Amino acid sequence: MSVGRWVVRAASLAAALGLWQLLTSLDVELWLRFGQFPTVGEVASAFGDRLATGPYWQDLGHSLRRIVLGFLLAAVLGVAAGTAIARSRWAADLLGPLVEVARPVPAIALVPVAILLLPTNEQGIVFITFTAAFFPVLVSTRHAVRALTPVWEEAVLTMGGGRLRVLFSVVLPGALPGIFGGLSVGIGVAWICVISAEMISGEYGVGYRTWQDYTVVDYPGVFVGMATIGALGWLTSTAVEFLGRRATSWLPRPAERAPSRAARRALHAAPPAVPSPAPALDKEPVP
Repeated sequence: MSVGRWVVRAASLAAALGLWQLLTSLDVELWLRFGQFPTVGEVASAFGDRLATGPYWQDLGHSLRRIVLGFLLAAVLGVAAGTAIARSRWAADLLGPLVEVARPVPAIALVPVAILLLPTNEQGIVFITFTAAFFPVLVSTRHAVRALTPVWEEAVLTMGGGRLRVLFSVVLPGALPGIFGGLSVGIGVAWICVISAEMISGEYGVGYRTWQDYTVVDYPGVFVGMATIGALGWLTSTAVEFLGRRATSWLPRPAERAPSRAARRALHAAPPAVPSPAPALDKEPVP
């Protein structure tokens, strides 16, 4: 990414923070009540205080552990189930109806089920996180596998390859772009649900601490929690996208930027290339 794009992104963030500081410091009360919001300076001060405390890092570790466990389980099982449904008629008949019935249910609505089903709150939160990421990964994998052209599979079978060779040499590599698309969606949904689950039934974690700050009317602490959640979500999503780019490095990449105006003008002004005439073939003499 060019330096200019980084400058634009940093300027966009700085402008948003500056507008926030201006509206809250002036206690603007139009329709939105910005006078109730803490200023950027108050949130920054609270954030600096939290960084020096042990509970902040403890909550961070709990949330990250729950995300990693739930997301890895969803990635492995989602890819396996999506591939099986796309490749096997039996799997589609057995698992397909269950997936379509369970998929519309919000993961956070399964909190009572997790409380009743699992022995500890920690396992229940991991279960909610797993469920949130599982269905986006499964659906993306299923569509990516079904969209593959059968030509490569037929070529491998013709050359004597078996079903496992087709799976690991054709199906999974060909479906990787779609799989990582589902993983990118899944990690974002997983963060939404793990924070909500921590607020409802957690004992530690960023979501739990943010809710506790709200109950004691510590609004700067609430915004510290929100900023922490946003930063963690951005970092994990960036990590998934980075792994996706590395895993699909064999794919052609679009140009980073369009050609300049001068280059386009020179391209259009260049005369068309005239193909040279083909050499005449010597005719055999007619007897």
